Amino acid sequence: MTHGALYMDAEIKPNRSLSERGFIILISVITAANVASAAVFVRMGAHWVLPFLGIDVLAIVVAFIASYRSGRIIERIQVSPGAVRVTWEGPRDSRVVWESPTAFTRITVEKDEEDRVMALHLALSGRETPVAAALSPGERGEFAKALEDAIWRARRHRD
Repeated sequence: MTHGALYMDAEIKPNRSLSERGFIILISVITAANVASAAVFVRMGAHWVLPFLGIDVLAIVVAFIASYRSGRIIERIQVSPGAVRVTWEGPRDSRVVWESPTAFTRITVEKDEEDRVMALHLALSGRETPVAAALSPGERGEFAKALEDAIWRARRHRD
């Protein structure tokens, strides 16, 4: 970002509570349960159950792989006197998903009945983009305050 000093340079990384070891244990338990079920059904003569139980395990593995892959994408929010920029950074590439002049960028916050921040958006001229979706409502509320403060300070920046 070449728009001056940074008032915020935040990285938001999705949390994955199941470690690789935990994933292996979970898949092992699911596989063992499916093998036991398959043995019972095959003994009863229901041989077509076996492929469906295999597909079941495969579907779970594919879902976890997709989840872990999406967990490697980092959302970076940068605030400078000139611009607010949001980029998604993956292991192989990076792309800007939002850039707007700091002076005109607004923050919109959606709250639920219990005053928790359910969604946070950057807005400009009728368009908007969600930010900090990977955070919990409490963390998102704290982030909204920090982002508002960073934008406020960047607007008052003097060269």
